[in-house]
Formats: sequence, structure tokens, C-alpha cells
Amino acid sequence: MREFELYFNRTLQSDIPFFHIILNNIIRRKGKQMRPLLVFLTAKLNGTVNETTYVAATFIELLHTATLVHDDVVDDASQRRGLPTINVLYNSKIAVLVGDYLLAQGLLISVEKKRYNMLGIVSDAVKDIVKGELVQFQKTRKLDIREEDYFKIIRMKTAALISACTACGAISVTEDADTITRMKEFGESIGIAFQIKDDLLDYTGDGLTGKRTGNDIKEKKITLPLIHALREAGPLERRHIIRLLRRKKKGRKEIAEVIEFVRKHNGLDYAELKMKEHSDNALRILETYPDSETRSALIEFVIFSTLRKK
Repeated sequence: MREFELYFNRTLQSDIPFFHIILNNIIRRKGKQMRPLLVFLTAKLNGTVNETTYVAATFIELLHTATLVHDDVVDDASQRRGLPTINVLYNSKIAVLVGDYLLAQGLLISVEKKRYNMLGIVSDAVKDIVKGELVQFQKTRKLDIREEDYFKIIRMKTAALISACTACGAISVTEDADTITRMKEFGESIGIAFQIKDDLLDYTGDGLTGKRTGNDIKEKKITLPLIHALREAGPLERRHIIRLLRRKKKGRKEIAEVIEFVRKHNGLDYAELKMKEHSDNALRILETYPDSETRSALIEFVIFSTLRKK
């Protein structure tokens, strides 16, 4: 990962001084870097890490960073990882241009290195991410998200990029179609479990260890715990909660009421169960590989995805 950081940072150089400052700003605010880590671990599980693996990890991280910059503009976010967002430091127009540049740089790297198979996988992921955002926006406006809608959205928004990580990691070391398909399924299972955990944290976080409770409720995002609770509740109670969600301004009292409603109807337990189904599927795929340090690391990664506090 230290070598990857040097490789990645070289792609974020510019001969325009102002742009160079902005890109350095992005470098300083790197997160957990779980996506490039997944690329390297998946590659190592199926072969030997090589330059193509570094290309794949860099391509994925550039794409992920671009989506975060664009998301902050769409959400009008003021902070990312405790630091001011690019749209706050400069403005939304510059932030959009920076996101476009990062995406173009990723595409350019894959073309320069003639990794057209990776380009296809990642382009599909970008398409799914955009479609997922649009479907979520449409469903959130109407507040009619069903469980099948929820899984469709998170497969496109979250799991698509993570499955692209694991597929590209495999492609960097092997051309075996079955292996690549298996790794893509592995990544999708991790992505779904990871997103369900993220949605659970909206009901269980304390703001000290990570995500603050109630953000999704404020934004009228109907996630799996709430979907199950609404399905289990009676018609009068369901209508009351929907009315609360429709309010433009929701205070602590309203948020606490929605959280208590979800707990009462076992929404958290149901979501935990579904999360475990997908994490167990990822672990089953790893069981098809012989014991190794890399397999153990990936097992820990899957477990971390479901036990993390932020």
C-alpha cells in the first residue's frame, strides 16, 4: 500500500499551480483506502501482484475519489472525513471539474496501459452508480422503497464499485473467466454487507465512534431496517411514521421516534440477519481457496465490514 500511494500520487500531478494545490488537498484527505486494498488482496489470492494490479488499484481509487467529490456537490456537503469539502473550499463548479478530471485520468491510465477489459468493468460500475443514484432519488421522493428496490439500489450504488475492485484485482493476474466471475460475486457480497452495516450505523452510531444517528432519517432515506419495520407495522402507525419522514425539518424528538419504531418492529435484527447472509456468502467463496496469509486477511476484511463502528 505504501508503494501504491507513491504510484497513485504521481497520477495526481498537474502543471497548473492552482490545480496542483487542489489535487494535493485531495491526497491529504485519503480515507481507509479499502478499495485499492481489496484490489491487491484479490490479486494476491489468485496470482502474483504486478504492474497491472497497480494500474487497477489506481484506476479504482481515482474513480472512487471522483464520485466522492461529485457526491459532495450533489448533497451540498460541507465536510468530508472531518475536513472542508472541495465545493466549500472553492465552489461547486470547481469541484465538478475536479471530479471530471479524476474520472478522465482513471480512464486515460487504463487506455495507456491497454487494459481494456478493466475499462469495461469499471465503466459498467460507473453506469450502475449513476443509475442507482437516480433510482434512489426517484424512490426517496415518493417514499415507496420496497426491499427489492433497496437491494437493487445498493447493488448499483455500493456493491458495483466493490465488485469492480475484486474483479479487476483478479483480471490483473489471471484470464480465467470462472475466477474473475467468482471474485466479482465475492466483491458484490462484501459491498452489500458493507452498505447494510452503514445503514445500521444510522440507528446505532453515537457520533463519537463514527456516523451520527439519524442522518438517513433527516434525508428521507428509507433503508432496510425501516423498510422491514414499515412492513411489520399496522396501517395507522405506518402512516404516522411516513408523515414524520415527509417533514422537511425533523428534530431530535422525531428522529428518536423513528428509531424507536424501527427497534420495536425488529428492523435492526432483520437487517443484521440479511447482512450476515451476504457476508457468509463472501466467506463461503473464500473457503474454496487453500489456507494462506492473504485468505486470512480477506476473512478479516469481511468480518471488519460487519463489525466496524464507523
